[in-house]
Amino acid sequence: MNAAFLTIADAGKALRARAISARELTRLHLDRIAAHDPQLDAYVCVVGVAAMEAARRADDRLARGGEAGQLTGIPFAVKDILDVEGLPTLCQSRIMPDRPASRSAPAVARLEAGGAILLGKTALHEFATGGPGFDLPFPPARNPWDPRHHPGGSSSGSGTAVAAGLAMAAIGTDTAGSVRHPATACGIVGLKPTYDLIPREGAFPLSFSLDHVGPLARSVADCAILLDAMADDRGGGSYGGLIGQGMAGLRIGVLDTFHVEGGPVDAEVEAGFATALDALRGLGATLVPVSPPPLAAFLTCLRIIQQGESYAVHRRWLAERPQDYGAMSREKLAAGALVSAADFVTAQQARRELSARYREATRGLDAVVALSSFHLPCRIDDRAQLAATYDRQARAVFNVTGDPAIAVPVGFSPQGLPLGVQLAAAPYRERELLRIAHALETALGATRHHPALFLDGEAGAQSKAIAGSA
Repeated sequence: MNAAFLTIADAGKALRARAISARELTRLHLDRIAAHDPQLDAYVCVVGVAAMEAARRADDRLARGGEAGQLTGIPFAVKDILDVEGLPTLCQSRIMPDRPASRSAPAVARLEAGGAILLGKTALHEFATGGPGFDLPFPPARNPWDPRHHPGGSSSGSGTAVAAGLAMAAIGTDTAGSVRHPATACGIVGLKPTYDLIPREGAFPLSFSLDHVGPLARSVADCAILLDAMADDRGGGSYGGLIGQGMAGLRIGVLDTFHVEGGPVDAEVEAGFATALDALRGLGATLVPVSPPPLAAFLTCLRIIQQGESYAVHRRWLAERPQDYGAMSREKLAAGALVSAADFVTAQQARRELSARYREATRGLDAVVALSSFHLPCRIDDRAQLAATYDRQARAVFNVTGDPAIAVPVGFSPQGLPLGVQLAAAPYRERELLRIAHALETALGATRHHPALFLDGEAGAQSKAIAGSA
C-alpha cells in the first residue's frame, strides 16, 4: 500500500522500526499535495520548509528510541480556524487580518509536542458557517471520491486531505456536526469529543457553547491516539484502552426516529444504516429502540443559540464590512440579528430540558447509533441540495447535549460515494464509544478503501457498494 494511506498506528510502527523515515513520509505527503491538491483545494496554506525541518527533528527523536511516541513523524493538517504560531488564521474570509498568530491552539501545540508534523492549514466554510462558497479568498474543498461533489462541512478541507492521502490526520471543529459531516461525506472517521474535553482556546468561535474541537483520521484507533494527545487528562489511561474488547452484552440504542421524522432519506443511506445495525447485532450487541425528544426540537434549539452567539461575534463586522463576507455566510450570520434576548434565553432553557429528556430516554445504554447524513454528498454547485445537507441531519443533537459522537464509514453507494453512521455515548465515555466504533469499523471494513483517483495507480482499492442498496 502507498505509505500515505497507512493508519497512524501502522505508520508509527514503521517509523519506529526505521522502515521509513519521517523525512521520507513528509516528503511523500508534500509531493502528493503538489500533485493532487489542485484538483481538490483541500489546503489554503502549505508549510513545506517548516514541515521538512520538523521531520528532521522527528528523525532525531526516532533515532534516540525512547523519546519517540505514537505521533512522532506523523504528518497532519489543521483547519484554518485554529491558531498556529507564525501563521495567520484567516477562517476562509477577507474579514480576518493577515497577521501571524502569536501562539498555537492547545490542540495543535499538543500534537506538535508529541512529534507530529504540521503540513499546513486546510479549507473550511467561511467562519465555519454558510457553505462551500465560490466568492471567498480560497476555493472550496472538493470530495476526493468525486470532485464534482461536496466533501461536507465546515471542516471540509480537513476531511478531504485525510481521505485523499494528503495528510494522515487533521484537526477540525464541530458546532452542528462539522467534524462528522466531512468524515461521513469523505469516508473517514471523525470524532466530536465531549464538550471542552479538547480545549477550544485558539479556535475562532462560531458559537461559544456549541463549538467542539475534534480529530479526523482514517481509523477509530487513530482518533484515539490523537485524542490522547489533544485532550485534557481525565484519568483512566488511554482513550483507546478498551479498543479490541468484545461487544457481547452491550446495549445500544437505535435513534431511527430522527431520520424517520426528518423526512425522506436516500435509499442508499438507509441501506447503509441497516447494514450497520446488522453488524452491531452480529457483534453481540443488543439493540434497543429509543424514543428521544423530536429531532426538530433539537435543531430549532441549536439554530437559535448558534445564531445568537455567532451574531455576537460578528455584529460589528456585519455593520461595518458586510461586503467582505461571502453571500452564504453573511446571510446565516446576519440572521442572528433577529434573535431576541427572550428567544435566546428560551432556547437555553429548552436545551437543558431536551438534554434531560434525552438522558432519561437513553438511561442504561452503553451507546446509541443514528444516521449522520440523510443524503449522499450532493453536487458542490447545487444550492438547493446544499441547503438540505445542512438542515436535514442528526449530528446537531449531540452539540446540544455536548455528548461525544463519532462518525464511522459503513460502505459505499453504487455511485461510489461514502455512507456512514454516527455513534454517541454519555459525556466523558469516549473510551466505551471508541471501543464500539472500532468493532463496527472492523466488521464492515469500509475504512480500508480509498479514492481510486488519488491512489497513484494502485489497484484493489475501488469502493464497494452496500449489498442490496438501491
